Amino acid sequence: MLFVFTAVILDRLLGEPCRFHPLVGFGRLVQMLEQRLYSDSQLAGFMALLILLVPFVLLSVLASALSWGGVIDVLLLYLAIGWNSLGSHARQVERALVTGDLEAARQRLGLMVSRDIAVLDRRGVAAAALESVLENGNDAVFGAIFWFVVAGAPGVLLYRLTNTLDAMWGYRNERYYRFGWAAARLDDLLNFIPARLTALSYALAGRFLLALRCWREQGGAWESPNAGPVMAAGAGSLGILLGGTARYHGIERQRPALGEGCEPDVNGIMRGLRLVNRALLIWLLVLFAGAWFAG
Repeated sequence: MLFVFTAVILDRLLGEPCRFHPLVGFGRLVQMLEQRLYSDSQLAGFMALLILLVPFVLLSVLASALSWGGVIDVLLLYLAIGWNSLGSHARQVERALVTGDLEAARQRLGLMVSRDIAVLDRRGVAAAALESVLENGNDAVFGAIFWFVVAGAPGVLLYRLTNTLDAMWGYRNERYYRFGWAAARLDDLLNFIPARLTALSYALAGRFLLALRCWREQGGAWESPNAGPVMAAGAGSLGILLGGTARYHGIERQRPALGEGCEPDVNGIMRGLRLVNRALLIWLLVLFAGAWFAG
């Protein structure tokens, strides 16, 4: 519990490193390896996945066993948590919308989402930012904490590296449909429990019954088996309607509705951030209570 609390405080105070972030370096390594190993096959993607994950996870196991391994554990969890960064990106979008600078809002949104942003109006930008806040609350905050509690530094490292690989290779397009299959499936597996705990915490932090109903009725219709429950519960908890038409890489897709209520405006972004903050407080209180009763 102390390690988690320390890492969360460090993230809140320091944010992500401005230079030489390990995940950025890992992303460059992924690109280099892809250039050498890419093949339109699941086997090639699986081998690339092993090459990228196994050495780092083994090193974290060895480092955690050292006498000062606790420091490394806290440092790795701090680097894995993106609570501060998520809030910073979302607030930049919100401020640009408040000042009426739609183009700046689109540009800042482009740092958060992979959809086509040039076609989005003011409400579309606000909705996309809120969806990103809810989904990445799981990926960048709660999933990392869950795997640290379950498996320590090796667990959180495996989780965040897999999450990065999924973000780079997990597309269902011609290039990555087979090559990225292993990364996408491992990410789905690692996120299965954290996503549902995140959905539950979103429900507890807002409109509980509505969030549970939206999760139950809408979560399974979303393309991602984990993002669906998270976003449906989050939208229901806020009393906001998300989903609908979105354009990705020039292709328009009609997505299922998530949540219930009015479409989000610029205020929805900050409401989403406050929901993540309340959910994080719930997680910390539960961990504190668990550590207290454990003795």
